[in-house]
Amino acid sequence: MAQTDFFDTLETRPPEQREADLMAALPAQIAHARQNAPAFADLLADVDPASVDSRAALARLPVLRKHELLERQMAQRARDPFGGFSTLVRGPAMSRIFASPGPIYEPEGATRDYWRAGRALYAAGFRAGELVHNAFSYHMTPGAFILESGAHAVGCTVFPAGTGQTEQQLQAIAELRPDAYTGTPSFLRILLEKAAEAGVDVGSLRKASVGGEACPPSLTAWFAERGVAVYQTYATADLGLVAYETMAREGLVINEGVIVEIVRPGTSDPVPEGEVGELVVTTLNPAYPLIRFGTGDLSAVLPGPCPSGRTAPRIRGWLGRADQTTKVRGMFVHPSQVAEITRRFPQVGKARLVVSGEMANDSMTLQVEAVQAQTGLAEQVEIATREITKLRAQVQIVPPGSLPNDGKVIEDARSYQ
Repeated sequence: MAQTDFFDTLETRPPEQREADLMAALPAQIAHARQNAPAFADLLADVDPASVDSRAALARLPVLRKHELLERQMAQRARDPFGGFSTLVRGPAMSRIFASPGPIYEPEGATRDYWRAGRALYAAGFRAGELVHNAFSYHMTPGAFILESGAHAVGCTVFPAGTGQTEQQLQAIAELRPDAYTGTPSFLRILLEKAAEAGVDVGSLRKASVGGEACPPSLTAWFAERGVAVYQTYATADLGLVAYETMAREGLVINEGVIVEIVRPGTSDPVPEGEVGELVVTTLNPAYPLIRFGTGDLSAVLPGPCPSGRTAPRIRGWLGRADQTTKVRGMFVHPSQVAEITRRFPQVGKARLVVSGEMANDSMTLQVEAVQAQTGLAEQVEIATREITKLRAQVQIVPPGSLPNDGKVIEDARSYQ
């Protein structure tokens, strides 16, 4: 099925115009965050908002990671459950409050398609007048509301199925005949398998927008064999809908209203295009203006435009977790420590710490890429590693480009048997 139209004109802007628009909006968003969100008044106290008008300038700001957001929320629970990050006050402007594990509390603004999910559903073929069977959880977390608001923005009607109660959900599908499904891919598979076993007709479901977990190509093919075209989304409770798959099925298109960077895990430094790193997002949402929010997820930017005609950059999708902290001989080793080691040596590029052996009898090998293995470099890196991690490691100098492009800074290769 070819894509011949789009959710809005923003999707097909010339890339240069989009970038100019984003960079023009960025200083105003930072000024707004500093003025109206006390947490950013503190975090960005020394930043001149007007100077942050490029990606290079943005990259100089600190990355806010989820554990820091949680710590600030917990420290201010009595007076502000959002930890100074929300600009909203309770009442008509704040329609809901959600809780994610931690707990981290997130506000929902009372605006149309607050989570920006409409484009994702439209790209998956959802259209006005259709019925959507929404099987994301409606309990405490925002997942169901993210997709429901997007369905309403497209013009769909929503059946709030939630999770569980498989038999009742199958009955509702058979009787209401929904056109589309939103929810996790694993629950959709359960529904289709149970329907086949029970002889329940769920053939009205022809398309789905899934998220919350990985959906590998093999599972997408499994759904296609059963007549359901499945498209992935990438969203978080903090940021809303960040990226979405199109009918081209070549990566996920970055949503409008966000600025995406890929940084080396454990640092705030952007990596070259195509290299795997941590997904860092700046949202232009005035209600919850997160600046350089580290998602903790790995991804990479894909080259070139999307064949669907959308002109925004694309990412490869979810490629794992960026927080690779591990314990070695009773000591925690963090990706940020590996980054600190490499920063001491300008001639060193990427680095990868491999932990091998068996638990309680493990060893570390730090592999570093260097253009020239100058005399004594390995010994110097070894000393720095011991100073920073308090652990001994063997150092291997390897040619540039020889380490895998998988975003791993720490590889735990130990045997746990």
